[in-house]
Amino acid sequence: MSIIKLNNNGVKNATAFGSGVTSLGSMVFIKKLTASSSSTLSFVDGASSVVLDNTYKEYLFTFKDIHPSERQDFQFNMSVDGGSNYNVTKTSTFFRSQHAENGNHGNLAYQSDKDLAQSTNFQTLGQYLAVDGSDACSAGILHLFNPSSTTFVKHFTCTFNSLYESATNREQFIAGYGNTTSAVDAIQFKMSSGNIDSGDICLYGIA
Repeated sequence: MSIIKLNNNGVKNATAFGSGVTSLGSMVFIKKLTASSSSTLSFVDGASSVVLDNTYKEYLFTFKDIHPSERQDFQFNMSVDGGSNYNVTKTSTFFRSQHAENGNHGNLAYQSDKDLAQSTNFQTLGQYLAVDGSDACSAGILHLFNPSSTTFVKHFTCTFNSLYESATNREQFIAGYGNTTSAVDAIQFKMSSGNIDSGDICLYGIA
């Protein structure tokens, strides 16, 4: 029987099938940014207590109660020059599932208009976030793997859940890589237009 133990610092360890214990590491909180009609939210290594270097081989961003000022896409990009430019070349894939409160629109679809092919554009994580209703918000998780490597490309995966227009739940799945062997040292989040009206983004290192 496999037993997984959790505590407030995240996953600590697990009893592996068979014998022995395999450590799964722990989540180390680094920084929280709170939006307040913010055009961008940026995590820059070495600035404002942000760590985004070879201290950890994996970083995790959590998105909580993200609410836009208008119905737009929630996006991110990477930087290799300390945040002077957010323009890392990326290749990615994007698909989503959805289901409406009235039981309609239940489907799964690949969205080629939201993926990237060797593009420096911002990558969409959440599509057309709803602003109708005071309770509309979105949440999700973005993993960034070994951003400080100077040998390999920079992989990322994301799941993002949002209240879409017309009272529809939409789950988005995104994966890709930054096609650079330079160290990524800054990450920026923004809406495709307008501001991030409210919400928290937290950064963790996976030890």
